[in-house]
Amino acid sequence: MSEIIEFTPRLDGLVPATLRVKQACIHLDSLEVMADIGFHQFEIGTPQRLLVSVEVWLEALDAPADDAAVNAWDYDVLRTDILALAARERWNLQETLANKIFALVAARAGVSAIRVSTTKPDIYPDARGVGVVIASFTGEAP
Repeated sequence: MSEIIEFTPRLDGLVPATLRVKQACIHLDSLEVMADIGFHQFEIGTPQRLLVSVEVWLEALDAPADDAAVNAWDYDVLRTDILALAARERWNLQETLANKIFALVAARAGVSAIRVSTTKPDIYPDARGVGVVIASFTGEAP
């Protein structure tokens, strides 16, 4: 009977500088929230679906030292905070809510850039949605 030998390859120092991580981004994509949002009479007092996406570019580019949960960005906190913010009050404008979400994320440590988008998916039958996008940078990425 042959002995099984476990082998974990070491890749330290083998990745060329041109392939090192230069940006790290986490994202929450199309979180569905119910929000009392809109300034048209038919929207006031009638919560509607709003899709919220948030991209957070991180200052730290190195992989965590280990696979411990303590080293992760807590998506649950981000999701919970956005849901609470959207439900907290009545909003006339997507722009206003998007800017509040932006400020909420910008206040967290370790953030180097942010993009927030909100979309009302149920407004026009011939469009996937209408919304706004705000970012701390120009272009596709910082």
